[in-house]
Amino acid sequence: MKANQVFSLEGKVALITGASKGIGEAIARIFAANGAKVIINSRKQEELDKVAASIKEAGGDCTGIAANAGDIASCKILVEQSIALHGGIDILVNNAASNPVFGPVVECEEWAFDKIMNVNVKAPFELGKLIYPIMKERGGGSVINISSIAGLTPDPGLGMYSVSKAALNMLTKVCAKEWGKDGIRVNAICPGLIKTKFSEALWQDEKWLNRFVKMAPIARMGTVEEIAGMALFLASSASGYSTGNMFTADGGVTI
Repeated sequence: MKANQVFSLEGKVALITGASKGIGEAIARIFAANGAKVIINSRKQEELDKVAASIKEAGGDCTGIAANAGDIASCKILVEQSIALHGGIDILVNNAASNPVFGPVVECEEWAFDKIMNVNVKAPFELGKLIYPIMKERGGGSVINISSIAGLTPDPGLGMYSVSKAALNMLTKVCAKEWGKDGIRVNAICPGLIKTKFSEALWQDEKWLNRFVKMAPIARMGTVEEIAGMALFLASSASGYSTGNMFTADGGVTI
């Protein structure tokens, strides 16, 4: 079988949160290029419309639906509108994330804790519950949680973010074990330092960046396209026997 058949997403509907830029946008582009009908989500419709228009110009099928992934009611509306648009969902990528603070956990205020946990853990939890019966009825599907190596090993200054991603990793395993019998695979991607606006505070810190590069056998930051390629693998039949796994893409930092 040829690679374009193994990695084809023809006939599949994919919902991607946090997809107006960065990793989410890159995943949307590669999914659309490989045949998926893509629904992208973030909080600002104007930004989504720009990305969707660009993907359509390249020959893809993409629609933007604005919603706050950290709000349960918004998640429900997002899923309802996605189903109304394409009749179902086969692939869910939980990419939306939040990290409004940097520093020791003892300095993390309640509002910041709540925001981090709501977006990074509760949103994937709620969206998974909403989409589970839809995927089950369609004979299966693929859920991809965008986690972080910070969820595997605590990262200085990213304490609560690390906690949230560790929780997301366990949620990935729990759902994989419970949903496997229904043909639904659940995996997580754990990126290292990827050059995005979200991680800008890290890679613009020359001291921090140099420390990371020295730790990485592949001595550089990663790109959003490299994470998108792994997401395509997990969304396609190429990964049909993979579930409950944490796939690292960190230049070898966690070796």
